[in-house]
Amino acid sequence: MELIKQLREMTGAGMVDCQKALKEADNNLEKAVDILRKKGISKAAKRTDRDTNEGVIKVAVNAEKTEGYILEINSETDFVARNEKFQAFADSVMELIKSQKPASLEELFKLHLSVGTVKEDLDNLSGTIGEKMEIKRFEIINGPIVAAYSHLGGKIGVLVALDQAGQEELATELAMQITAANPKYLTSAEVDSEEINREKEIYKEQLLKEGKPEAMVDKIVEGKMSKYYSEVCLVDQEYIKDDSKKVKDILGGTNILKFVRYSL
Repeated sequence: MELIKQLREMTGAGMVDCQKALKEADNNLEKAVDILRKKGISKAAKRTDRDTNEGVIKVAVNAEKTEGYILEINSETDFVARNEKFQAFADSVMELIKSQKPASLEELFKLHLSVGTVKEDLDNLSGTIGEKMEIKRFEIINGPIVAAYSHLGGKIGVLVALDQAGQEELATELAMQITAANPKYLTSAEVDSEEINREKEIYKEQLLKEGKPEAMVDKIVEGKMSKYYSEVCLVDQEYIKDDSKKVKDILGGTNILKFVRYSL
């Protein structure tokens, strides 16, 4: 029943269709989504990479705005995520990341915090509050200009780095774009060939089921792939402040070096 519920939320398909798709897919959720899409029952596959844990995402940049930091710490409930001790712990860990720049979670856990190591202090806080907590991930990015953006009180956090100094306003605009539009890739060149082939196969089966002539199918599929890229690739997305433009149209001569987006 839990799988059926997840599949319904992801596709908007009915319970019976979801049951049949899961049976056909041997309870593999991703395969079940593909089955429903091929049958035209699911219009679009909603992303399955969203994290359902509660917690907080912290973002920060250094004084020179050349280095950005993002951190995700999880709790079991939103009530604990808003707890002052939990928030203070998250802030302390962020400051440690900024000053010590650990290369991995393993390194971070071994650093000294207030009473003991980060791992020991996390375990102590978890025991005091009575809820499981986890430092899930963090990242540090660099560039001539780096911007950070936090949304929904720490439910979404974004970092973006550009290749030209002095472009703070553009970097902030892009961070807001990434927050709202949730791109998976920077450009279409980054999209995995397996993912491309999978999407093409789904579109092709949909079109053939609709009775489209085979001679036209490949051309229509290419058009659908262009639309797909405009949804998942940052530079090809519609600019959220002016839908007559693409993101690449507002860059001028500036290039996006990297972006990171965490979402609870």
